[in-house]
Amino acid sequence: MKGIRFHKMVASGNDFVVVDNRRRIVRNPVAFTRAVCAAHTGAAADGVLLVEPSRKTAFKMRIYNSDGSQAEACGNGFRCIARYGKEILGLPARFRFESLSGTIEANVTGSTVRVQLVEPSDYRVRRELVVFGHRLHYSFINTGVPHAVIFVAGLEKIDVDHLGRAIRRHESFQPKGTNVNFVEVKGRSRIEVRTYERGVEAETLACGTGSTASAVVSALSGYARPPVEVKTRGGEILTIDFKIRGRKISGVTLEGKARFVYEGVLSDEIQ
Repeated sequence: MKGIRFHKMVASGNDFVVVDNRRRIVRNPVAFTRAVCAAHTGAAADGVLLVEPSRKTAFKMRIYNSDGSQAEACGNGFRCIARYGKEILGLPARFRFESLSGTIEANVTGSTVRVQLVEPSDYRVRRELVVFGHRLHYSFINTGVPHAVIFVAGLEKIDVDHLGRAIRRHESFQPKGTNVNFVEVKGRSRIEVRTYERGVEAETLACGTGSTASAVVSALSGYARPPVEVKTRGGEILTIDFKIRGRKISGVTLEGKARFVYEGVLSDEIQ
């Protein structure tokens, strides 16, 4: 049995199956992802990260959520694949790779990885929607993927799965939907975030682009200033830094740890 070699990696509680697919060993990425991410019959993961050939950078990264949908960006996935690039592919500590959201710059120091993300876009401030008969105020921003940001008091009491699912599919965000972040401000440079992730269709222990969106919107709203420390649901602290000038955000970086969990070989029967 030849199989497919993979590494299981985790960043801030987001777990991924990482595969070097430069020789196209994964024939059907959608079916492969659904099978390998399954909790009882696969390796159980939030998503799959594929390394593919690039003519412009070290490699091209493709990101698949556990439901098989392809994502443009994933901050925690970026950090995992950056460390994979250095440790497994033998790349230097600093390199660039392609993603659907644009070129990502990575800097790897041991298990700590800092990635420079694409500039946020499509910022919409203090909009309103009705969910379960209640009016909610939110802001919206795209940090590679779309994110709604809702400021709350008593973050632990929020039913993220129930409320997040309703907002994720709300008509205001059709046709693609949105990720949903519930944010509690804890200080001038510290926030806590819980995220309902589109594609995973549940609350995850962390979301890198969601943490970034929450930090940026917190600064644009006057609640925080960079660098912003973001405490995730899993308890890890991510550091989001950027430059802010009016409503212009640039030089966004996301920093935190990315770890190898185990490596193995998936049976060809997984496809």
